[in-house]
Amino acid sequence: MAYTCELGSGQRLYLDNVGEQTAVTLASSSAGQQQQSGSQFATGAWTAPPEMFRTPQGVVIKLTTTQGMHHLQLQGSQLGVMSQSPALGNAQQMQMSSGVAMPGTAMPPMEPMQPMQPMQPMTPMEPMQPMQPMKMGDMEMNANPMQMRMGNMEMQMGSAAASSIASGSSTAGKAKFCSQCGTPVKPSDRFCANCGHQLNG
Repeated sequence: MAYTCELGSGQRLYLDNVGEQTAVTLASSSAGQQQQSGSQFATGAWTAPPEMFRTPQGVVIKLTTTQGMHHLQLQGSQLGVMSQSPALGNAQQMQMSSGVAMPGTAMPPMEPMQPMQPMQPMTPMEPMQPMQPMKMGDMEMNANPMQMRMGNMEMQMGSAAASSIASGSSTAGKAKFCSQCGTPVKPSDRFCANCGHQLNG
């Protein structure tokens, strides 16, 4: 069980008996800052609660343990074991509180990492859906077969006609081109005048 005592001026002293050791932690806090320092002394197990006294030389901690009486002295932030028992007849006994937790200085232990899970087999991909025609303003694109229309222009790939330009909305007035060399041909022509390629009527 830990004990604490307010020393004033933002200082607080914590005492705890850990086995044969007495742990002493001095915590001081000022504007926006907190500091603490700790020491351990081999005193033996306590047989009575610790007592604290304020003397002209500093604060004296009296410990009654299985190894006898021990006295620790705190001067400023310096803590040490007194070689001889001080005279505490005129000293002012200080109020101590029990059942407090010592301020933690050590980091909590890290949680162990979880083992990696085995990789799951990949599910087969769904077959790709055919692309829908894309439209943007007066432009329309189709992927299968590759077609693109923009206004009165039309382009096809993957079909017999490499490209054709519509000069009007009626099919009769369409100008045609040779699919082999691109030379303009008349609708009535059966062969290209430039390369001799047979035209599809």
